Amino acid sequence: MENDSTAKFTPFIEKVWLSTPTMHGEELQYITEAYDTNWMSTVGKNIDEVESLTCEKVGCKYAVALASGTSALHMAVKLAGVSHGDKVFCSDMTFSATVNPVKYEGGEPIFIDTEYDTWNMDPEALEKAFELYPEVKVVVIAHLYGTPGKIDEIKAICSKHNAVIIEDAAESLGALYKGQQTGTFGDYNCISFNGNKIITGSSGGMLLTDDLESANKVRKWSTQSRENAPWYQHEDVGYNYRMSNVVAGVVRGQYPHLEEHIAQKKAIYKRYKEGFKDLPVMMNPFDKENSEPNYWLSCLIIDPDAMCKQIRGEQEALYISENGKSCPTEILETLTSYNAEGRPIWKPMHMQPIFRMNGFVTREGNGRSKTNAYIKGGSLGQDGKPLDVGMDIFQRGLCLPSDNKMTPEQQDKIIEIIKSCFE
Repeated sequence: MENDSTAKFTPFIEKVWLSTPTMHGEELQYITEAYDTNWMSTVGKNIDEVESLTCEKVGCKYAVALASGTSALHMAVKLAGVSHGDKVFCSDMTFSATVNPVKYEGGEPIFIDTEYDTWNMDPEALEKAFELYPEVKVVVIAHLYGTPGKIDEIKAICSKHNAVIIEDAAESLGALYKGQQTGTFGDYNCISFNGNKIITGSSGGMLLTDDLESANKVRKWSTQSRENAPWYQHEDVGYNYRMSNVVAGVVRGQYPHLEEHIAQKKAIYKRYKEGFKDLPVMMNPFDKENSEPNYWLSCLIIDPDAMCKQIRGEQEALYISENGKSCPTEILETLTSYNAEGRPIWKPMHMQPIFRMNGFVTREGNGRSKTNAYIKGGSLGQDGKPLDVGMDIFQRGLCLPSDNKMTPEQQDKIIEIIKSCFE
């Protein structure tokens, strides 16, 4: 349903997008180089260069260029030794690509609830999870929307329990935690160059590590596990996961503009924050003392008392408009009516139909049995806050148009459109 705000503004002539690639010209130079030299497959100078550039930028020793961030995560899960039936702790509020590779290897994801300070994995819930599942030896953490999580606390807990960390830094390339780049805190780390990321190759990803043996294993596995023999000799299962030299050319041309893109995204975040200062909302938070996000996506969360009635099913949602209040569904539908793209916050993994039978742990213990109670009536923890933090953020939050080609005038109009939803 819609409210009366849809009649107050003129729709954007050109769509304002959530986040799209921003190209600069150098990309075409390196693509053409691949074409002119006939290096169009999964070897070539562009691949060598982007692996070197990534190591230099991120601060890792080895980078293996792969077809996607998902393939990098799959290789990381394989390196970590996950096999059939192994339980693996995973960030709950993330895209499914963080979790699917665990299933590829036959593992069983156990989801760890989110915390409000950074919208990432809650260290207290992680500690509780180790009490419930002491056998777990692999933890997959993601940095949501380019914001680093509570890395020191998570690393200390994993070290205490002798657990390997796989760091999904797909959304956070260029983000810093205590001056150190994300993508360097895990035993195995992954980044993505998908089309809407901070820099892009149209596709592509990388496995990052400081261990040469691990890097060499991934190079072999990702090229169909071909042995060093005169003929096609295979002793392991292999994958067609290497990055194309053409895609690498796009990434190579994008790298010089990473800091520029981050600065543009940061300006968008700050403009939203200033524009919404009088609304009952908060921008996606981060640890100002210890981290600097890459501001990939700007998001907001509506104060609980300012939420109008909203119900979400599996594939549709309804709301009832109320004066002075709004909800993500109303705001997103209103933005769509003006030709602007927003998105819901990632729906937590434990709420996804495919994972509803998997374990889910909150800071007060196994939250699976308490989830439905919160949906129906508002089950609270001992601190008075919602027991299921990820569900709460999903219900009250949304991703705003964050394209770095959006003009200040377009963003100002988006701010006014959202303000009108609360009238």
